[in-house]
Amino acid sequence: MAYFKASIKARRYQRRVRGEVLSLGNNERRMLRALLSDASRNWTLSEILEVTEWSDQVHVAGAGQALREAGLIEIRESSSRSVRLGPEGQNAASNGLLEARIWNWLLQAEESERNMQGLFSAGFERHEAGPGVGLLKSLGVKVESGSFVWEGEKEVTATIESRTSFIQSLEDSQHDAGSLDSSLIDHFQGRKGLIEIEDTITRNWTLTKAGVEYNTEGLEEVQQIGEITPELLQGESWRDAEFKPFDVNAPAPIPAGGRPHPMQALIERIRSVFLEMGFSEIEGDYVQSAGWNMDALFIPQSHPARTMQDTFYLNDPEKVEVAPEMLDLWAKVHEHGHDTGSKGWGVEFDKEEAQKGLLRTHTTVNTIRHIAENPHVPSRVFGIGRVFRQETIDRTHLPEFHQIEGIIHEPDANLPMLISTLKTFYAKMGYPDVRVRPAYFPYTEPSVEVEVFWRGEWLELGGSGIFRPEVTEPLGTEWPVCAWGMGLERLAMLVLGLDDIRELYQPDLERLSKMPIL
Repeated sequence: MAYFKASIKARRYQRRVRGEVLSLGNNERRMLRALLSDASRNWTLSEILEVTEWSDQVHVAGAGQALREAGLIEIRESSSRSVRLGPEGQNAASNGLLEARIWNWLLQAEESERNMQGLFSAGFERHEAGPGVGLLKSLGVKVESGSFVWEGEKEVTATIESRTSFIQSLEDSQHDAGSLDSSLIDHFQGRKGLIEIEDTITRNWTLTKAGVEYNTEGLEEVQQIGEITPELLQGESWRDAEFKPFDVNAPAPIPAGGRPHPMQALIERIRSVFLEMGFSEIEGDYVQSAGWNMDALFIPQSHPARTMQDTFYLNDPEKVEVAPEMLDLWAKVHEHGHDTGSKGWGVEFDKEEAQKGLLRTHTTVNTIRHIAENPHVPSRVFGIGRVFRQETIDRTHLPEFHQIEGIIHEPDANLPMLISTLKTFYAKMGYPDVRVRPAYFPYTEPSVEVEVFWRGEWLELGGSGIFRPEVTEPLGTEWPVCAWGMGLERLAMLVLGLDDIRELYQPDLERLSKMPIL
């Protein structure tokens, strides 16, 4: 073994640079020999590939890094960002942006036609209506009583015109991002397929003084052994071979072990808190009828949230059967209040509308069905599940997200009980400073919003209240029901210190691994 070590040391090619032993692999030798062919040149990638006869730039990157660490070359980098139209951007440049087409129609349409039905009649497809109306909402257009209304027509027009000009300016070529409006780049970057951004890094390689003075003797490439195997040691070929040097002090990546996704970890933490407080967990299906999702909560059938731009209605199943007795009860409550003491909505109830299939817009549907199935059984239950809404994706909104829902269904349930329960929950989650303030929600009365004190300000995290009699009495119970709901992603942003909700779902393992362990 002593002879083996001596042979390795004797046969390894070595050079001294500034008093240090330097060992070069074959790739480093070839690249250094190529750069020495014109020692004063500022070499580009294509020039090095041509001279070295390499086809893969990874050889240049690896050998260049080793030569730089040896002090033989310098690497200079410059970055640039270019913007060009994507497939949807090409279509928008030819036919107009979606919000521009809908806005132009609104300006020209009769006031009686400015509604969703008029929008469909004007030729806009259903897959365009939701996103288009969402874009206009962000500009100040509102939906009130089923009709589109707005203020500040000039401001809306100016914003849409600036977006249109931006898209048209990219129609024929790509542009340097530095010459464009950064706010418009950010806006269109969040919309699928409208623009494509390409980041380019250009590198140049130049010999240092030590590299220029390097002795070219011994830069010939030889066969090197990179791995010592039992088979190699059993023969004699290694005695006259050259071994590839290894730097045992070089930094190496630290292998990361598996861990739960931050969202899943937060869900488990919330689940354990509620179970510790004596609650039981319930679940429900993603696909629901409009009746259980909306009508059971006394949401009028003309409510804007029930339109295509806010709710995902389904083609399969297009209809979800609902028990006739429930349809009859909801019809009476909506039309004249039935025997709940309410006057109802005073309009005819559409039973076919109540049986439309949709993706649930909240997890409240689970607790409503739980009460209907257990009207005379006291219960404290909670649920954590996915819900779906037509939302334009941005830093605080997603079309698919999680919601936490809970109820206390008991003869003596009351508002103080609800508030103390929520304060206890948030305290166990690490937020002892909690306050509530009056609010309005369609299916609770009284209603309150819950806020926590975080980083010097109060943040609203959810809504709560006592279910109205129009909700609970058709389900067969006259007990009060304390109810609350909150978005899990917003709580996750608070706990994890995030500014953009999309970071939770990016497939970036490095970023996810650096998030706090919950």
